[in-house]
Amino acid sequence: MSLQNKMIAFIGAGNMGEALIRGLLSTKTVLPSQIIATDVRAEQREFFAKKFRVRALNDNAEAVKAADIVVLAVKPQQMGEVLAGFKPVMSPSKLVVSIAAGVTTGRIERELGGKVRVVRVMPNTPSLVGAGAAALAKGTHATDDDLAAAESIFGAVGISARVEEKLLDTVTAVSGSGPAYVFYVTEAMIKAGVAAGLDESLAKKLAVQTVYGAGKLLMESGEEPASLRRKVTSPGGTTEAALKVMSERKLEEIFAEAIKAAEKRSRELSGS
Repeated sequence: MSLQNKMIAFIGAGNMGEALIRGLLSTKTVLPSQIIATDVRAEQREFFAKKFRVRALNDNAEAVKAADIVVLAVKPQQMGEVLAGFKPVMSPSKLVVSIAAGVTTGRIERELGGKVRVVRVMPNTPSLVGAGAAALAKGTHATDDDLAAAESIFGAVGISARVEEKLLDTVTAVSGSGPAYVFYVTEAMIKAGVAAGLDESLAKKLAVQTVYGAGKLLMESGEEPASLRRKVTSPGGTTEAALKVMSERKLEEIFAEAIKAAEKRSRELSGS
């Protein structure tokens, strides 16, 4: 769906809001004149106005009143106060897109009152470098066109996929928290390299490039992870020796338990 002539208000001008605005402008999906950003911090408003040449306001209600699409990029604990602040200017003609973790479409619908069109999105931090993975779920009153509008926004910073809202807790566990798993593995590779005698800067350089290269190969080859793993694992070789240790330590089970724990916590936080 084209966002042409749509006014987009970003409520909360933090890291994710900045990433989305930068992506939308760099891909020429929208013009600076189509974006309003709000933040309680004067220095942040000044930064957005100078950096991106967008309107930067302190008044959420003023921004929402002028917008066709409202992107909620605030912390979950701030959501109640923020929604109450602009509820008087909400109308069924406006689409609400929320990236607040754990805040359900049902809650937003209830707190804004009426038949509010809501799309809930679970993005992840690689969106900051244009390589994000986001899952989108529509609320009771949102349409497929609304999902398409949200896809246009998040397509500017990576890929997106449509899911049922009940699956967003699983998505959170896999791709939302997923970057941290990769960072943790990278940390472990660096520490192991240093313990084995490598200089720390060299170990970091090699480990980070290896993670980047493996991800790029996965993405661009189109091959299954298992297939690529087998190709690099020669019988009786070094990789096989390393993978044998991981298998014996039940790495796959550890990941399964970790993702279940993250999913469970996500459900607790969202009250689902």
